Amino acid sequence: MTVLQLPPLSLYIHIPWCVQKCPYCDFNSHAVKQGIPEAEYIAHLLADLDQDLALVQGRPLHSIFIGGGTPSTFSAEGIAAILSGVRDRIKMPAGTEVTMEANPGTVEASRFAGYVAAGVTRFSIGVQSFQASQLQALGRIHNPAQARRAAELATQLRSEGLASFNLDLMHGLPQQDVSAALADLQQAIDLAPPHLSWYQLTIEPNTAFASRPPVLPEDEALWDIQEQGHALLTAAGYQQYETSAYSKAGYQCAHNLNYWRFGDYLGIGCGAHGKITLSADAQNPAGSVRRTVKIKHPKGYMDLSRGYLDSTTAVAADDLPFEFFMNRFRLLEACPKADFTAYTGLPVETVAPALARAVQLGLVSETPQHWQITPQGVRYLNELLQLFL
Repeated sequence: MTVLQLPPLSLYIHIPWCVQKCPYCDFNSHAVKQGIPEAEYIAHLLADLDQDLALVQGRPLHSIFIGGGTPSTFSAEGIAAILSGVRDRIKMPAGTEVTMEANPGTVEASRFAGYVAAGVTRFSIGVQSFQASQLQALGRIHNPAQARRAAELATQLRSEGLASFNLDLMHGLPQQDVSAALADLQQAIDLAPPHLSWYQLTIEPNTAFASRPPVLPEDEALWDIQEQGHALLTAAGYQQYETSAYSKAGYQCAHNLNYWRFGDYLGIGCGAHGKITLSADAQNPAGSVRRTVKIKHPKGYMDLSRGYLDSTTAVAADDLPFEFFMNRFRLLEACPKADFTAYTGLPVETVAPALARAVQLGLVSETPQHWQITPQGVRYLNELLQLFL
């Protein structure tokens, strides 16, 4: 095994509260019952970051993503305090992408300008649908008009420091046909976001939809939606760069790109996950890749009698090929073979048989320097990844 290289470092910040829990959501989120302890939680976030500073290993931040829950339940002053605290602790170059998830509801949207002044450079707005009946079925608390207004506000803020914004949109919704899904997508396109996340609703365990499953479209309809929706997006000038992500040229999400390229990220906040490469030392001459998870429930996380870390696990060498390609093959760009060795410490020969089989099946193409997932590989991604198990 060769010595691991340190990849770019991102920061994920988790804010766990939302107004109400959506029936499809399996994220670590908690409906607000008696107010949000904003100042207390911010102090814990920064203390959590303090405990992780050794993992930075001299790197500047590549990107920040503030997710949830609904981060826009926090005030602009609260977000400013978080970002100021981060800057005080880790080098943050000018122009660093700072994405914040936001709901289109009137209260949250009214704070957009304040978030931009606080240092947010990119919003990810959770629209999900422009159909009132679907929004109700999904448990969303905004309406179609508020969704459109949020996108318009984000567009206006492009002249005040907002570099980009994303609209989150679902398809394959309960009893949704092809024409309804494409009408939803066209409304999103008409709002001209620089970035569109367009993904299929899936039923996850331990959600309200898992216990009371809605009627979802058949597989044939889902395939038609994806095929025709992709054509619609391409015709509108959007480039697909990841399984569920489309952007105008130059507006890819830097934070998500770092995830999929097997970069590192610190995770702070309730239940936040991290992936960190540790430099080589006497005990570990090659270095190692570790996964971290923070304490999940807000009450336990803010318990001063314990630390924030729930678990840390070294990724075994046998698992690294699957972990690397599970991320890398979500991207449609070519994967440099040198990255595999740099970020896993394993020689390319380790995965040569699996990739030879993938090439034979038409799931991957290969040059002396790169591997490239094919359209067939995108369609049968799960089958491709099984080759590395």
